[in-house]
Amino acid sequence: MTQYIFGYGSLMNSASRQLTGQTSAATPAVAHGLCRYWGKVDESYILAPLVVTKGDGLVNGVLLQVDDTHLVEFDRRERGYTRIAIAHPQLDSDLSLDEQDQVWIYVTEQATPPCSMSPIVQTYVDTVLTGCLEVSEHFAKQFIEHTIGWHHPFENDRDKPKYSNLAGVTSAHQLKIDQLLANR
Repeated sequence: MTQYIFGYGSLMNSASRQLTGQTSAATPAVAHGLCRYWGKVDESYILAPLVVTKGDGLVNGVLLQVDDTHLVEFDRRERGYTRIAIAHPQLDSDLSLDEQDQVWIYVTEQATPPCSMSPIVQTYVDTVLTGCLEVSEHFAKQFIEHTIGWHHPFENDRDKPKYSNLAGVTSAHQLKIDQLLANR
């Protein structure tokens, strides 16, 4: 049996992901029957990350092969979320999955909206969209289109980053991200 994580936020960014553990290269995928929101997992978060709930939608992300040791490290990183299995028919990907392969996703029961005390922060957005741009600009646009809650409180923290797993974001990425977000 091979196991995978379906990363739909900062785990799409290879540099950020490597701060936690080793995985395979990312394979783009789309999961159906899920909705992605900007939201808080619990009150300990000082920023609003992305959360996924079961629902009538689709979420683009990446499949990452991971071993048991590194899966424990990703479980720590994704504290407050519940790791559940995704059924193979819910996934569209070029990756060939065997029937016994396990695909995990980190979800929450409900999305608590961002607020002024826990806003969406630019450095987290930069990290996620840099990961999307590792796949393609179209993939980044799909992420923006299928993420709910862009209207919630937002803070540009590029000068004093609040996101602890910020990695791999260049000034060229920031320029492209600003252009993509201006068109949403």
